[in-house]
Amino acid sequence: MLLNLHIMPFIKVYIHFVWSTKNWVPFLDSKELRQMVWKHIRENAKEKGIFIDYINGFDDHCHCLISLGSDQTLQKLMQLIKGESSFWINKNQLTALKFEWQEEYFAVSVSESIIEKVRNYIKNQEEHHRIKTFKEEYDEFIIRYGFQKFND
Repeated sequence: MLLNLHIMPFIKVYIHFVWSTKNWVPFLDSKELRQMVWKHIRENAKEKGIFIDYINGFDDHCHCLISLGSDQTLQKLMQLIKGESSFWINKNQLTALKFEWQEEYFAVSVSESIIEKVRNYIKNQEEHHRIKTFKEEYDEFIIRYGFQKFND
């Protein structure tokens, strides 16, 4: 008798995504609004089979630690998360002006050994950005991860 076993991959690939609002406009200018948006992103992602380990941000950007599924691509994840959340924000008129996310984003892999450090970094965005602007953080990301900036 043959057993019908479902073979599934065992995958644990963490990606730290960071993206900003269009032109770094501080659309998400209250803690209440940010918490509402992060909660919505988390719930919507769950419905789409996207596992968000941690999400937080500040008035002009979002940090998201995601455990990548076997059939998920970075581009598709960002499309689903950013596209749906900006649609939802505008549909519910949560910002005075039309809300948009910037097209570009950062995505870096995170080693299992530093997951807790990354979670804490994401968790402490409010305090972090009292000291450093997102623009400064952005420039540090470019340098730290060896990204190249291209001007259109």
